[in-house]
Amino acid sequence: MTRSKIHVLPAALRNQIAAGEVVERPSSVVKELVENSIDAGSSQVDVTVERGGQGLLAVRDNGFGISSDELNLAVTRHATSKISDVEDLSAITSFGFRGEALPSIASVSRFKMGSCTADAQEGWFINVEGGEVVDEGPTVMPAGTSVEVKDLFYNVPARLKFLKTESTEARRCNQVLFKISLANLETGFSFISNGREQFRLPPNQTLPDRLAVFWPRNICESLLTFSHEAGEMKVSGCAGIPSLAQGRGDRILMFVNGRPVQDKLLLSAIRGAYKGRLISREYPQAVIFLELPPDLVDVNVHPAKMEVRFQDERSIYSIIHNGISQALSRYELGVVEGLDTPSQNIPAASRASLPIEPRAKFSSWNEFKNTDYSDEKLDFTAPSAPPGEAKDVSREFVREQPVGYEAHNEMMSQSGLSSESEYNSPVYSTDVQSVSDGRRSHFVPGTSIEYLGQVADTYLVLKLVNGSLGLLDQHAAHERVIYYHMRAERTKGDSRPLAIPIELTLHPSEVARVQEMWEELRQAGFMLELENGSNLSMRGIPPSLETGEAKGYLKAAVDGQAKNLDDLWIMLSCKSAIKANQPLALDEALALLEAWAKCPQREYCPHGRPVIISWSFSEMEKLFKRK
Repeated sequence: MTRSKIHVLPAALRNQIAAGEVVERPSSVVKELVENSIDAGSSQVDVTVERGGQGLLAVRDNGFGISSDELNLAVTRHATSKISDVEDLSAITSFGFRGEALPSIASVSRFKMGSCTADAQEGWFINVEGGEVVDEGPTVMPAGTSVEVKDLFYNVPARLKFLKTESTEARRCNQVLFKISLANLETGFSFISNGREQFRLPPNQTLPDRLAVFWPRNICESLLTFSHEAGEMKVSGCAGIPSLAQGRGDRILMFVNGRPVQDKLLLSAIRGAYKGRLISREYPQAVIFLELPPDLVDVNVHPAKMEVRFQDERSIYSIIHNGISQALSRYELGVVEGLDTPSQNIPAASRASLPIEPRAKFSSWNEFKNTDYSDEKLDFTAPSAPPGEAKDVSREFVREQPVGYEAHNEMMSQSGLSSESEYNSPVYSTDVQSVSDGRRSHFVPGTSIEYLGQVADTYLVLKLVNGSLGLLDQHAAHERVIYYHMRAERTKGDSRPLAIPIELTLHPSEVARVQEMWEELRQAGFMLELENGSNLSMRGIPPSLETGEAKGYLKAAVDGQAKNLDDLWIMLSCKSAIKANQPLALDEALALLEAWAKCPQREYCPHGRPVIISWSFSEMEKLFKRK
C-alpha cells in the first residue's frame, strides 16, 4: 500500500460524504425538510412524493420563510440561524442546528428551494445540482418555503442501488411524517404519494384522534392516557392495555423534547412497566413524550439525531416506568368514576357502568377468533350494604334463583320433563362439573363473583358483577397467588432442611452467578454452602418444593435463566401451582378464587399470560347474532 499525501477534500466530495451520514434514503430527506418547517413555526406542512421519493420529493410550508439574501447561505455547509456559539450546544431546542441537511441533500439531487417572508413583495428561489448553484432569482409565491428534491442519488449510483422498492420507500416516508405529526399536534400535515392523498391531518387534533388515522380503532379506543412529573422532568402519552399487545414492537414510539428517538433506556423502561402483564415475546402499544431541560440531554450524538444521551439515566427510567405503571394500575383496579381523563379515553371495557353503551369490541366473528383473550376489566368489589345496615358479605354464600325459576320447573314437570333431565342430556353435560344444588348459588367470600363450575378440570366458570361470563385458568390464578405471597414474605427466608445435602459442581461462571444471587437465594429459602471454590452444597430448600424441583430451579438460577429473585419467584410459583386437568372440589375452588381476588395485578399470571377472560352480555348477544 503506497502512502498518499494529506490534502483537503473538494467541497463536492465533502458534501457527498456528509450526505452519506444524513441522507440514507428518501425518508431521511422528509425528516430533515419537515423538521426545518416545524422550526420555522409552520401551521401547515404538505409533503408530496413520486416513485417513493426517488422521482420527486416536495415539502411546502407556511412558516416565516427565508429572505433572499440568506437563501444562498441556506445551502452552504455549516450555515445556520439556530445556534451561534458553543454554549448553545448545551441548550438546543430546535430540531435542526448543524447546517448540514440542505447542502447534503442538494449535493445528491437536483434541488430547488423557494422562499418568501411575510413582509416581502416577492419570493426568491435557488436551483442546485450536485452541490453546485446553477440558477437563482425572484419568484412569485405565498409566504413560507417550498423545497423540491428531484432525482435523488442520481450522481451516487452506489447509494441508489441499495434503495428498496418504491412502495417500501413511500411507506417509510409516510411513517416518518406520521411520527413527526404526533409531536406537533398544533400543526396540520398532508401526504400525497403518486398523486393520491394518503392522509390529511387537521391542526390542533388530540393525540388519540391523530393516532386513530394510522392505528386500528380498537387499539386507539383502549389507550390509557397518562401524565407524570418528577422535578423538572415530565412524561406523558398513551399506553395500550396488556390484553391487546402484539408480537412486534412497531407501535412503541418515543419522543424526547418533541424529537422522535430510538433509545434502549426508554424502551427498557416501557417494557419494565409491563413486566408481569405480558409474556416475553409480546410488545405493548405506547406513545411517550419525555420533556426535560435541554442541558440534561445531549441530542448531538448521532448525525441524523435519532439517538440521545441522558445525564441522569436512573431518573429517566424511573419517571417513565412510574408513569405507565400508574396508568395500568388504575385500569386494573377498575377506577372509572373520578378519572381525570374524558370518558372517550376510557377503554371500552371500562365504560360498562357509564350510561352510553360502548361499541362492540369485535367487528366480526373472525376478529373474535383471532383474538387470544378479552380485554374486559373486572370489578371484584363486594356489593355494599344499604346505609345503616351492617352486612357481612363474606358469609353470604347463597342467594335465591331469579324470579321464574319455580314456574319454569312446574312447566317442565307438566310436560313430563325436568330441568335436571334436560341439562344432564348429552347435549348439555359434555364435561362441565356443575356446583349448582338446585336453588343455591355459590359466591366467592368477600366478592360479588358467583362460582358456577369447572370446565375440562382446568377452567373455573364465573358470573361476574356486571352479569358477564368469566372463564378463569386455575393454574394461572394459583401462580399469581403463590407469587404474591412469596413477594409478601420475601424477607423471611423460611427453609426446609434436607437430611442428605444435594451437591452440585459449578462452572467458574456459575460460581460468580451464585455469589451474586446468594442473598436472594437465601431469602427464597435455599440454604447453601460453597466448598472448595466450585462445589455447592444445598442443605435446605423452600418449603413448597420437592427436592428434585428445588435442585432443578437452583440449577436454572445459576445457569442465568433467573436473572434476579423476582424471576426465581416466578419460576417457583409456576412449579408449585396446581396444574391443568386437576379436578377441584367446591371448597378448593372457592378458596382459590378468594385468595386470587385479593391479589394485585390478578388479571395476569407472573409470566404475563391472562388469568381470566370474559364476555359481556352485549358481546354474547353479538356472538349468537341476537343483535
